[in-house]
Amino acid sequence: MLVPIFDLDGTLLDSDRALVAAFAALGVPPETVTFGHVIGEECQRLGISLDDYAAAYDPALAAPYPGIDELLGALHRWAVCSNKHAGSARAELDRLGWSPSAAFFSEDFSGPKRLAPVLRALGLDPGGAIYIGDTGHDRACAAEAGVAYVVAGWNPRAERRRGDTVLFHPSELLKYLPILNEH
Repeated sequence: MLVPIFDLDGTLLDSDRALVAAFAALGVPPETVTFGHVIGEECQRLGISLDDYAAAYDPALAAPYPGIDELLGALHRWAVCSNKHAGSARAELDRLGWSPSAAFFSEDFSGPKRLAPVLRALGLDPGGAIYIGDTGHDRACAAEAGVAYVVAGWNPRAERRRGDTVLFHPSELLKYLPILNEH
């Protein structure tokens, strides 16, 4: 059975409001905030410290997309691979009662997130996992590791390209996984 590995922001969590609110609290105009990067790089681009951003971030403002709780409850094994700051990410996982088999965040990588350490932690080769994300960086992360990629189309901001497999509700992943496992 394939193990789903999820991006966090924009895939499991609708966290745009939380991300922007932290920057805005530090005086950054909301319209200048962009998404899908290593948080330290975005802080640097916007001229604020990562520590200040982490202190201003309110994990209670991020909510699961509809259907995510049910999806995760139905999965035997799953993981998270995200560019999110570990402190706020772990606070969100704890608050929501989510217990992935493995969870890797920005501090676990030297640079952008990579799936290889997650695969090692899960004891999987690339064919044993599928990565679900919402950005071009997520797509590239999966391709670099040789892992199948699916777009979290329940996020209206998700980047889609011709040829992508796009799921429009989290429950579709439960139907999609058996199809992939037959091949």
